[in-house]
Amino acid sequence: MLDDIRTLVELETHSYDTAMLATGLDALRALVAGRLGRPATEVVRDGGRHGDTWEVTYRGTAPGTVLLLCHYDTVWPTGTLAGWPFRLDGETASGPGVFDMKTGLVQAVWAVRGLRELGLPHPSVRMLFNGDEELGSPFSRPYIEAASDGALATLVFEASADGGRLKTARKGVGVFDVTVTGVEAHAGLDPEAGASAIHAMAEVITRIAASGAPERGTTVNVGLVDGGTGRNVAAGRARAGVDVRVGDPAEVARMDAVFAGLAVADPRVTVEVSGGWNRPPMSPNAGSRRLFEAAVAVAARLGLRLEEVAVGGASDGNFVSALGRPVLDGMGAVGGGAHARHEHVLVEHIPVRTALTIGLVSGLATGTVGGPATGPGSGPA
Repeated sequence: MLDDIRTLVELETHSYDTAMLATGLDALRALVAGRLGRPATEVVRDGGRHGDTWEVTYRGTAPGTVLLLCHYDTVWPTGTLAGWPFRLDGETASGPGVFDMKTGLVQAVWAVRGLRELGLPHPSVRMLFNGDEELGSPFSRPYIEAASDGALATLVFEASADGGRLKTARKGVGVFDVTVTGVEAHAGLDPEAGASAIHAMAEVITRIAASGAPERGTTVNVGLVDGGTGRNVAAGRARAGVDVRVGDPAEVARMDAVFAGLAVADPRVTVEVSGGWNRPPMSPNAGSRRLFEAAVAVAARLGLRLEEVAVGGASDGNFVSALGRPVLDGMGAVGGGAHARHEHVLVEHIPVRTALTIGLVSGLATGTVGGPATGPGSGPA
């Protein structure tokens, strides 16, 4: 498994590097074929600049299908590996993308191998690999939603939270761009003729910031601002990039109304809003709750105490949850440092997390995964 992780980490697959995404997917397809053999069905969908989406199915021995979701793109620009190579240091492996989420991807593949080599009963396994997750899955979203239709469960191999906790709730994400257009004029010779877009943007930002409601799980961040052409010119244009996170689906409509109603005092100034919701909130449903309880029961048989957590980040699991389908996220690596230079995985957990997937998927075939959950614990024993 470590060899496979090294292979994938050493193939840089930045979300914006289409050529490297293609090379990485070719290597991934070869790796999967080498570990699992020829799939029953296979389709590659051309994602253009977003990277291709690859979907394969391996037939099971029991009715139904389980979907395993994995992305092969990373946030790390091509060339990062030169100064930060894959390293195995005792019980820690590090390198760009090792935690998010190439180790989880390898665990998913080996879980399928384990089910087959151990002769365990299991539903058919559908695996979907996309190259645009870090961009919000603009190309692969409809294929993710279609692949999860009718699935007994969708397991997302994003890295786990601290201590190996599974992610049962995630916030929805809105990505908005606000453009303010004013009237340019000389700031000294004719100041009254101008209508500063930057001054107006200050009004807009104040209103946007005030719309956050942390008590409802809604946070707002204006992370990018630019505009104007000079200190002595009333700015004709200003732009702001806004990130919105919501935990309550009802907050989506409220925030939409906030952006639709943005206006400023000066009638000469116009405000335009573009963008929208990148991912809906991932809220626990009845099927997802049963799936988590099943995972807790399987973990207990492995000597683990499994916990859950709600997180602010989003994943492809959000799409599945929004459709009311059972989904469990954070099935991947145990470690830390996602999107940071200290990204790493703890090697000792790799086979254990793989065993957790094997037990959970096999249990869906035998009906043994629905036992009562154990009490709250403190993560892996």
